[in-house]
Amino acid sequence: MVKNAAAGKSLSITLKRSPIGTSYRHRLVLQGLGLRKPHQTVVRPDTPQVRGLVGKVSYLLEVKGQ
Repeated sequence: MVKNAAAGKSLSITLKRSPIGTSYRHRLVLQGLGLRKPHQTVVRPDTPQVRGLVGKVSYLLEVKGQ
């Protein structure tokens, strides 16, 4: 999957819901993705590691492929 990152594929990830009331581990996942505030958007490479993080907290996020 390194080919995807080298080819310039990325994910635009937006925090749509507040992490208040979620588990501590899910808040750590959001911190790992670089999301701190609601409606904040970050761009991350489309790798299996990032997709795994997104999968854990998908109920809080909106993801768009680029």
